[in-house]
Order: sequence, then C-alpha cells, then structure tokens
Amino acid sequence: MKKLSLLILTSALAITSAFAQKDADAKVILNKLSKQYRSYDAIKTDFNLTIDNQQAGIQEKQTGTLIARSKNNKYKVTLYSTAQAKPTVAQEIISDGKSQWTFLKDANEVQLSDADNSEEGFNPAQIFTMYEKGYKYLYTGQQKIAGKVYQVVDLSPEDSKKSFFKVRLMIDKVKNQLYSAQIFDKNGSRYQYTLRTFTPNFKVPETTFAFNKKLYPGVEVVDLR
Repeated sequence: MKKLSLLILTSALAITSAFAQKDADAKVILNKLSKQYRSYDAIKTDFNLTIDNQQAGIQEKQTGTLIARSKNNKYKVTLYSTAQAKPTVAQEIISDGKSQWTFLKDANEVQLSDADNSEEGFNPAQIFTMYEKGYKYLYTGQQKIAGKVYQVVDLSPEDSKKSFFKVRLMIDKVKNQLYSAQIFDKNGSRYQYTLRTFTPNFKVPETTFAFNKKLYPGVEVVDLR
C-alpha cells in the first residue's frame, strides 16, 4: 500500500478541458473551507480509507487517525490493520515539519527522511488547503448522502508528472467541513479518505510530532537522508 506521502498521494486517462481555468464557484467554497481550517490550532480526525483498483482486482479497507498542525506542517497519521478482531497499528507517519518518520509495524522498522514541504509533495497536514498552490479546481455540483448536502470540487495538479491526475473533495455545505477526499491515481487506483469524526482545536503536545524510539522496543531505524 502506498504511504500517505502518497497519500498522497492514468491508465491513459486525460484531464478534461474543463480544468483549463480555476473555477470561481470552486474558489469561493475552497477559500471558505481554508479560512475555517486555518483558524484552528490543531485538528484530529478519524477516517476510513478505501483502496480500489478494479483492473488489478484490488479492494482494501483500513481505518486511521490524522492529527495535524498545519501552520507548522506537523502531523501524525496512524493506519490500523483490520486483519484481527481488534484494530492494531499497521503504520505510522510522523512529521515535525523538518523530518519524517515512517514506522512499519510488520518489519518493526522506521524510515527517517527529510520532510517534503514542496508543492510536489503530498502533505497530510495540508489536505484542507492543498488547492492553494499548484492546482486547478472545478465545482461540479452538489450530492446528497443520508440527508446531508455536500459540495463537490475536483482538483487537478498543474504538474503533469504527479502520480495522480485528480483529487475530488466533498465538503459538508452546512458545517463547512471536509467530508471526503478521493485521489485518482494514474495506475488506475482510487484512494478514498472519508472522515468519520472531526475535532477542531484538538489539544495535542508537541511530542506527538516526533518519533520516540523508546516507545518502540527493538525498532530498527533506517536513515534515508
């Protein structure tokens, strides 16, 4: 499974001409979402992740948690394995804005690398504001799910070298909160993150955004810097 620096994150599919310019309606919706998100010191969200590739016969589901402090590009992503009756940690990705640690439970290994804060990177801390640089966007209408109305905005990267060609955001119209983000990969895979909970101004200590080797007995550190 891909890491959330994919996260983040075409089998010959082309981006439609509708993305030729930045859509005014989409900009209003995204600016409103960004303004609200930036007003929070930190956020916590629990999410479901679905990976689907019909051509390859792949369909996987996982749950996870994201804690992020966007103003410093700091985050912690935890992905859980559902192979057992009780979910257990399968992978963690932690960044203090300068370094990134990727912990792989099965290998009991953590990979240390420089944090990618460039426009080309996929930073989970910036999922609510990623459109601001390097993307075109288009408002495609509203969808109603379980009685709630969601505004749908499609993002396309200006850099054609990115591994994905589209990100579809669904935003709760009443709460002005992100409901889901679906990444369309060029290899035919689709990664959908659906938020189950959202906690604004989450109280989180700075130690959350750094890897503490003492908490991972016997872990092997692989320095990739």
